[in-house]
Amino acid sequence: MTEPVETLTPMLEATALVEEAGGDTVRACYQCGTCTASCPHGRVSDFRVRNLLRLVQMGLEGYEGEQLWRCTTCNLCVERCPREVEIVEVITATRRLMAEAGSVPGTLAAAMGSIASVGNPWSGEPEQRHAWAKEIPLPAYEPSMDVLLFICCTVNYDPRSRQVGEATLRLLKRAGVTFGVMREEQCCGESARKAGREDLFQGLCENNTRGIVGSGAKRVVTTSPHCHHTLSKEYPGLAGGPEIVHVVTLLRQLIDAGRLVPRAPIRKKITYHDPCYLGRHAGLYDDARAVLAAIPGVELVEMRSNRENSMCCGGGGGGMWLDRKPEERLSVARWKQADEVGAQTIATACPYCELMLEDGKSAMGRDETHFVVDVIQLLDESVRGTTE
Repeated sequence: MTEPVETLTPMLEATALVEEAGGDTVRACYQCGTCTASCPHGRVSDFRVRNLLRLVQMGLEGYEGEQLWRCTTCNLCVERCPREVEIVEVITATRRLMAEAGSVPGTLAAAMGSIASVGNPWSGEPEQRHAWAKEIPLPAYEPSMDVLLFICCTVNYDPRSRQVGEATLRLLKRAGVTFGVMREEQCCGESARKAGREDLFQGLCENNTRGIVGSGAKRVVTTSPHCHHTLSKEYPGLAGGPEIVHVVTLLRQLIDAGRLVPRAPIRKKITYHDPCYLGRHAGLYDDARAVLAAIPGVELVEMRSNRENSMCCGGGGGGMWLDRKPEERLSVARWKQADEVGAQTIATACPYCELMLEDGKSAMGRDETHFVVDVIQLLDESVRGTTE
């Protein structure tokens, strides 16, 4: 448990420090409660966004525990706030105060320590970052190539997510897209910034910006919505520079151009889970659905919470590295919504979502007739003709 904030900063200064750190819209909140009514965590826990905002307005007096870390930065409260309070920025700014004082939950602090020491949150060796690409090697990017791939740490280091990486490379090669990576690639820093470690984020931003700009790439393709958001919206050095594209958008374009042709049917009832950072943060709702619709045999059904109202998986804002009780996991609640529409397969387009939904499946004791799969894997199977 984190220390009471009284030990961290004088009460009368706390609100001003939050405003200075980026939460300068906090005073606009007039406690209507729309944020709390919107927050998906309110369905599974006692987390109340309105209460947290009020504590910040009152100088954080009496705050203790880990409520601050429940926010997954899913952005639903921001979209619905009638006063246009940038709630995610307020929470991130407050976390910066905590992080500066060394008051961060242990498992999250460990992930941040890994980023600081080896450039990724998974404690993977930097020289092994792209070692998984054996079937189709990843060359260093050259200006003559079509795209510079920016590959998420999770895809690089998590065994389950590497399968998505391998499927991505197969599809791009089949479509005749030439690609490479930059050897100095490190974590994009999205989780570090949302967890309050602005110092870590700035270092990662400088390293990756230098590498991308130096490569001369005109198109950067990311494998994670979190990387897509960070490179396109939070790296000032890339503003007005290369086009930043999520890989699912590129795959849809390749299907539309006839360069990828899904052939083998996948006869499954599938529901699509909108990742928060691909949907609400980026406004991209149709590309993944278009890819699924192009696969013969797929019956696509929509969960009750979808598109702009999609429920978060629980992995954003550093949630990937926080422990939750099974009954407080958003991924469990999401599986219950899939049950409502009779879908035994949840497709998504984010490595965080895939891992969190797998965790939810395990927590519910689901058998091997239930699946979590990336849209990219389904497309790869159909294009290669490896499924029926």
